[in-house]
Amino acid sequence: MSKGLNALAGLLASVFLTLFGLVIVTFLIGRVMPIDPVLAAVGDNAPQEVVERVRQEMGLDQPLLEQFLRYVGQLLHGDLGRSILTQNPVTSDIARYFPATLELATAAIILAALIGIPLGVWSAVRQGTWIDQTIRVVCLAGHSVPVFVLALLCLLIFYAMLGVAPGPGRQDIIFQDMVPHVTGLLTVDSLIAGDWDAFWDALAHMIQPVCILAYFSMAYITRMTRAFMLDALKGEYVITARAKGLPPRKVIWLHAFPNVGVQLVTVLALTYAGLLEGAVVTETVFSWPGLGQYLTVSLMNADMNPVVGATLLVGLVYVALNLLADALYRQLDPRVR
Repeated sequence: MSKGLNALAGLLASVFLTLFGLVIVTFLIGRVMPIDPVLAAVGDNAPQEVVERVRQEMGLDQPLLEQFLRYVGQLLHGDLGRSILTQNPVTSDIARYFPATLELATAAIILAALIGIPLGVWSAVRQGTWIDQTIRVVCLAGHSVPVFVLALLCLLIFYAMLGVAPGPGRQDIIFQDMVPHVTGLLTVDSLIAGDWDAFWDALAHMIQPVCILAYFSMAYITRMTRAFMLDALKGEYVITARAKGLPPRKVIWLHAFPNVGVQLVTVLALTYAGLLEGAVVTETVFSWPGLGQYLTVSLMNADMNPVVGATLLVGLVYVALNLLADALYRQLDPRVR
């Protein structure tokens, strides 16, 4: 019992220190960036007295420690400040833009896992054959080809030339604001509303960006699965299973893969977190109104409150998914417990 309490106390302390470090980093981002938030708010041609008055209102004339304590107090009250561009609270902007990224990332990680894991297993089982070499080349291309090149090629071929895919954006203009906002996930909200035309339109707009994100994620998942499986196939328990005359399919999926599945939990969690942080390039090319595009536009316009808020959210996503991966790891592997 005491060991369990000590482990829980250690976990909570680790999470607290991580979050505290994240708060410090996001605070410093808004202070060390070569951008004056006051000038971004009032403009470069504002009178000096206006600049000084706004600086006092924003608390930037206070000592750094007082600014940090004020920043922590605002975070504890859920206040991330106000965006200069949208004139909305950053929390409401993030609540508006993040579901679009969540929808894109969730579909991409599901597709990447469904394709990447079997490919990785197949590549390991067929090590050294032309199948293995082909899969490795495909994965190498996934790591080598720039995202914006592949995205622009998809738009050029499937949208501009063939006309089989919709253009940039999340939906056609005729469907905008037609579906009631419930979850923020356009496909889910369309199903809830029973609007099948809006659902198929939203799904069609998702296909290209999801496939591009899934391809790059699949390349990483496949490589890691292959590496894990190669180690698993050398295990004594696999050799014993083969010696007993078990069919190769059972040896691979019932003996070797369960040990690989435990390791893949962390890989999938980190890959998903990387997608949720905002696929900036993909969202920009496809004009996808997600967190990545919101962060990019804010940074280009020296709007620092959204930049800090989005960075804090990304950090929280990584911490949460790491905790989830650790919990799943303990459940799947009795040795860890």
